Amino acid sequence: MVKEKLKTSFDNVKKNLKLFFQHPWVKLVLINLGIVILFYSIVVFSTIKYLDVYSNHGEEIAVPNLVGKKSSIAKMKLDELGLSYEILDSIYDPSLPNGIVKQQMIDPTSISKVKVKENRVIGLRLSKKTELTEMPNLVFKHVDFAQGILENRGFSSKIQYKPTKEANGSVLDQKYKGKSISKGKRIPIGSEITLIVGQNEVGVLVDLPNVVGMNYQDALSLLGSRGLQSISTICNDCVTLQDSLTAVVFGQSPEYVPEKTVERAQQIVVLINAGANQIEVPIE
Repeated sequence: MVKEKLKTSFDNVKKNLKLFFQHPWVKLVLINLGIVILFYSIVVFSTIKYLDVYSNHGEEIAVPNLVGKKSSIAKMKLDELGLSYEILDSIYDPSLPNGIVKQQMIDPTSISKVKVKENRVIGLRLSKKTELTEMPNLVFKHVDFAQGILENRGFSSKIQYKPTKEANGSVLDQKYKGKSISKGKRIPIGSEITLIVGQNEVGVLVDLPNVVGMNYQDALSLLGSRGLQSISTICNDCVTLQDSLTAVVFGQSPEYVPEKTVERAQQIVVLINAGANQIEVPIE
């Protein structure tokens, strides 16, 4: 009895569905739906195919090891492989010339076992032999403290003493390549800074030499050999550096007197005249 009822119900459903699909508007809907599904399938397939071709799907490139190579050689190698590059920054390394690859941001395939697609950008960090840093102000600082500051900045230093009655052991001037250098000027790390340090020599007596009539450079050498470092020069007609180099001393202060002594910190004034006659002019 139950089976007969089920069979009857199934037949009714089947009959109703058959009648439903026989309506013209149902056929039209099904045809349009089929067209939409077919169009969508074609679009999706074409898009996937285009992306595969455009991105070289399946074509992978091994990343070379560029560390230690010149940037020009690294660029050439990447161009040959169809890869791009970008210089990220520089790393200070005084042991290497400028432009050597220190790091690459995508590890070589030999290490990472990973390949990349064409036009992938490889970031590079290059070496630079020099790095600039600011010069500090060391004037009137104690020499030991000043040397510590220079060391922390990566500079080396040497000391030249200058006789003085004050500021004993303090920096009187700071020089780079023979010229005074001011605070804030940027110079290469590793540069040598000359510290002119005051040395109190009050009471230390030395013989005063006679430099009148001498070539200016010879006069400076003689005064320096006696320990006299505080020297001022006055030139009446010196126009160029060559004029002072060839000038002749025609006066000095204190005036030379046989067996006269002066304190080592005493300032010596030297009068020179380019091409002038050697005439001694005492200075009171």
